[in-house]
Amino acid sequence: MLTFPRLNPVALSLGPLDIHWYGLMYLLGFALAWGLARRQLRRPWVTVQREQIDDLIFYGALGVVVGGRLGYVLFYNLDRLLAEPSWLFRIWEGGMSFHGGLLGVAAVMLWYSRRTGLAPGALLDFVAPLVPLGLGLGRLGNFIGQELWGRPTSLPWGMVFPADPLALPRHPSQLYQFALEGLLLFAVLWWYAARPRPRWSTAALFLLLYGGLRFLVEFVREPDAHIGLELFGWMSRGQLLSLPMMLGGAALFFWAWHRRGGAGLGSPESPRPSRPGPK
Repeated sequence: MLTFPRLNPVALSLGPLDIHWYGLMYLLGFALAWGLARRQLRRPWVTVQREQIDDLIFYGALGVVVGGRLGYVLFYNLDRLLAEPSWLFRIWEGGMSFHGGLLGVAAVMLWYSRRTGLAPGALLDFVAPLVPLGLGLGRLGNFIGQELWGRPTSLPWGMVFPADPLALPRHPSQLYQFALEGLLLFAVLWWYAARPRPRWSTAALFLLLYGGLRFLVEFVREPDAHIGLELFGWMSRGQLLSLPMMLGGAALFFWAWHRRGGAGLGSPESPRPSRPGPK
């Protein structure tokens, strides 16, 4: 059995203001996304312009926060929202949903592609490899904050979290998600996007892989106490939300590689525009 390290979820206190590691992980995730986005500009088939990177990160952050909060409220706490509508705006009480954040980012990116004239598939393919490291850092924040831990286990790496009232050895599922949905997913997507691929296929691969990895980890992650295992007696809410990601990602990936009879596979579909894009 492993011992939970003595980690204070508050990274820094400035008078009455507490700065939590979870929030700092978000900031670091956006900073890494900015750096990786600029690195992707070296690829000649990329159509995003350097002066658009700052806008992409800003709007992406907005989509994560707004979508993540709305998703948490609608997907996991709809009853409380209906009973207390003002709770939606009390973000200082915590509560974010990855699936809601994903929908928020997708909506913002589609709006941005229409505003700038960038092809939506090319833009989402550009953004997809920027996401996993931020997800992984978020899971580290969950681990430090002792939240979203795993189900009880007798395995030797089971961990007792001091905040757990049952004091049971549990799967450190936050670390599993850090390794799988963060590091592994980033490595695969970054490798895949390093060569010209059919448009939409990188975004599709993100949906397929994240959905599958999240579906697997949910088997050892403690389900939400107020929801439990709701479908067939074993499927969690996270698995239910990840299932359409897997199916949609697989269908989109197949379509991306086989549209137009397979013509032009492995080659860029459009060159980088010679004029700067709008800011």
